[in-house]
Amino acid sequence: MSHHPSEHRSNPEYYTPIYNMALAQFEQAADKLNLDPNLRKRFTDPKRALMVNIPIRMDDKRVEVFHGYRVHHDTTLGPSKGGIRFHPDVTLGEVSALAMWMTWKCALMGLPFGGAKGGVRCDPHALSRNELQRLTRRFTAEIIQFIGPEIDVPAPDIGTNEQVMAWMMDTYSQFKGYSIQEIVTGKPVNIGGSLGRIEATGRGVVYCILEAMRHLNMQPEGRSIVIQGFGNVGYHTAHILHKKGCRIIAVSDIKSGICNGKGINVPALRQHVEKHKYIEGFPGGDEISNADLLELSCDVLVPAALSGQITHENADRISCKILAEAANGPTTLDADKILQDKGLFVIPDVLANAGGVTVSYFEWVQGLQNFFWKEEEINERLHDIVTVAFQNVLRIALSEKVDMRLAALMLSVRKITEAKLARGLFP
Repeated sequence: MSHHPSEHRSNPEYYTPIYNMALAQFEQAADKLNLDPNLRKRFTDPKRALMVNIPIRMDDKRVEVFHGYRVHHDTTLGPSKGGIRFHPDVTLGEVSALAMWMTWKCALMGLPFGGAKGGVRCDPHALSRNELQRLTRRFTAEIIQFIGPEIDVPAPDIGTNEQVMAWMMDTYSQFKGYSIQEIVTGKPVNIGGSLGRIEATGRGVVYCILEAMRHLNMQPEGRSIVIQGFGNVGYHTAHILHKKGCRIIAVSDIKSGICNGKGINVPALRQHVEKHKYIEGFPGGDEISNADLLELSCDVLVPAALSGQITHENADRISCKILAEAANGPTTLDADKILQDKGLFVIPDVLANAGGVTVSYFEWVQGLQNFFWKEEEINERLHDIVTVAFQNVLRIALSEKVDMRLAALMLSVRKITEAKLARGLFP
């Protein structure tokens, strides 16, 4: 008996607003490519998803159970690759959407990876270092059948860092009985991490912004930049643009923001944040809310925080020339349309923030070969890959008369489609 498609797919668990957004973006690209329905079906759901319970003993001796996920969206081009997120809002739907975006990102950059993502629903700031370590190790143990250098290679994301990756690598190695550096990327350099990995995402964002400026005949010197988020990506983007002579006129974090039309002293702000954890109380500018920050008039706006920041409610008031999506999914579908109509140049997340996974790829290769590259070599190769990807997307955007996001997705989907056709369908 054959099922009617809609009946057969009575919305699986991961159909949440963010997953539906990722899916709708894909559907637009698939429509534009006239994708065969048989192939289309193979992209719309993740290849596999694992949900785990993670019991850990807290410092006060009670046992707390956390929920964790690992999703592989597609593995046509190689092992899957993607970050691990520790955040109170982690859900299966969010992880599935992020895994789909990773698939497009890896294909776009020409990396031999498919997309994956993982996460644990927790507030890492509320956990002690010991609790965080126990949580990381137990989570790794629970998903151990699911990961491996040839299967799926995790990396850091929101709420995780190189220390978490070190614990993951150690746990995996303990199970296998010998040291396996290439199981995760984003590790400390002294245990097989790559030079240039920490700032790689920010660096990729900057390379994209500079390409966009070149395309729009803008000189970088003195250009005004607004950055939402001052974590790893936001800071390195600010730092590198600051060194290139741009004016960083506003920055925010989870608590508050700061604004200074003459330009913020980024190194001083960094020192303040290292000391006080937050931007709050930094003397070099006026306080500004996150909502107002996004609407400041500027040359380049960089959302480098969480998804869903630019919506149909505020898209009309966004007044930048270039929007560089350093975060994943910061712009909703209906906002996208408004920004296109306003003529903003949007650098989509799958292109703008792909510097991180690109240097993760370099780290993985170095681990497999036990041969390490110099930092200049890494930055040079990153620059080549990002600028080529940018030019490829721009070429499609101009020739097909579509926006940069649709062009990027068309390029990725076409690439994986060709690979799927070449490999055939098993059995």
